[in-house]
Amino acid sequence: MDLTHTLSMSLGSPMVLAFFLGIAACLVKSDLRIPPAVYSGMMIYLLFAIGLKGGAKLDGVAFAQFLPVAGCALLLCALIPVWSFAILSRLGGFSVADAGAIAAHYGSVSAVTFATVLAYLDSLNVAHEAYLPALLAFMEGPGILVALAIVQLARSRAAQPEVAVSAVGIVATPGSAGFGRVISELLTGKGIVLLFGGLGIGLVGGKAGFEQVAPLFDAPFKGVLTLFLLEMGLVTGERLSDLRRSGLFMAAFAVVMPLLHGILGVWLGRQVGLSLGGATVLGTLAASASYIAAPAAVRLALPEANPALYLTSSLSVTFPFNVVVGIPVYLEFARRLYAHG
Repeated sequence: MDLTHTLSMSLGSPMVLAFFLGIAACLVKSDLRIPPAVYSGMMIYLLFAIGLKGGAKLDGVAFAQFLPVAGCALLLCALIPVWSFAILSRLGGFSVADAGAIAAHYGSVSAVTFATVLAYLDSLNVAHEAYLPALLAFMEGPGILVALAIVQLARSRAAQPEVAVSAVGIVATPGSAGFGRVISELLTGKGIVLLFGGLGIGLVGGKAGFEQVAPLFDAPFKGVLTLFLLEMGLVTGERLSDLRRSGLFMAAFAVVMPLLHGILGVWLGRQVGLSLGGATVLGTLAASASYIAAPAAVRLALPEANPALYLTSSLSVTFPFNVVVGIPVYLEFARRLYAHG
């Protein structure tokens, strides 16, 4: 199976087609809208279902098997914001706040992109490790904190007069939240609560417990994901005009960096013993950018950062790139890497 065939299968999937339908509906100015309450309900369902299924599949998995993979995932979360910030601030000429905000989004992960790659692999009958939802939970917050720490360091080195030291010993600009409040926001956010809560419930209940709720959280999952991607298409269509304002450099960054991160994630997955499917998922997580947890944290810590930059790049460029092109590319790279390994 070559890349062309893999891409054609991705483009022909109901999930990707629903995403394009959302964009098309926006472009023709359709009145199609998904109510905010329904959108919120779908997000809760997807996050909890990912955690619940992952926790049930963790039953019987040795901790020693998961530890090196978790370490690899956290390493990616620590490194991606560092070089992302450097590229954005030095080559792109972005301000410290904007570079830090964008780096925070790319250091975190997208739950919907994760759900999409799992559904895509399942449709191709590509096996993957059961504990991968735990990686999603572990990778959501660290990259955001690293990016915010980099902003602190950059501002303290620049000795900007408007920078002050807060009561908790961190650098903050007027109007920005303390580091402790940002950590609290991340830990109590719905993403972390639903993912870790679902993992815990699934692990305690085991496979037998999951079978009791499988009619709700297993078979309907792809259908709900398809509707959610329809909403993502609508949101992306509404932000297409922002692409012109974000500039060519930002658009290139939002495509090239995820591609490089995805390839790096696949390679690292191979080194720590993941299966072909598992390495593809790790690569996809590394390539993804958050548009749920990161915006909330950035609004608290960096209120002066421009939302048009970090939201447009992560949601309007990187997300559709990964869903349509990136995931098939990471899978094909994994196939060739494992074939020669």
